[in-house]
Amino acid sequence: MQKYQTESWGSYKMSNLGFGGDVGFAADTSLLRLESLVAESAVVIFSVSTCCMCHAVKGLFRGMGVSPAVHELDLHPYGGDIQRALIRLLGCSGASSPGALPVVFIGGKLVGAMDRVMASHINGSLVPLLKDAGALWL
Repeated sequence: MQKYQTESWGSYKMSNLGFGGDVGFAADTSLLRLESLVAESAVVIFSVSTCCMCHAVKGLFRGMGVSPAVHELDLHPYGGDIQRALIRLLGCSGASSPGALPVVFIGGKLVGAMDRVMASHINGSLVPLLKDAGALWL
C-alpha cells in the first residue's frame, strides 16, 4: 500500500509521494505527469469540461481574483491516466465516485475535491492557503 505524507490540514504534498514500491510503471508515469502539471501554477484545477461542479469551483477561484491553471481531463491526451492517479490520491473507488472531480491543488498541495474546497472556503482557511501559495495578494 502506498503511503502519503500529510500536512496538518489533511493535504498531500506532491514532493513526498514516494514513487516506486509496489506501484507499476504506468502508475509511476501518471503520478510524475501529475506532479509536473501541479507544479506549473500556484492553483491547479483538474476538471471535466462538461461537469457543473467543476464549472462552479473554477468560478469560485476566478471570482476571488485567482487565475488557476485548469486541466480539462476530457480534452487532455493523458486525461484518463491523470484522472486515475487523482482517484488514487483521493482514495476514491473509481471514476464514477462522487466527488472525484474537480480536484484542486494549491501551492503544490492537494486540497481535494469540491467538498474540501468548499469546506475550506466556508471555514475561512482557503484565503490564507491562496495567500501562502502566492495566488492571492489581497
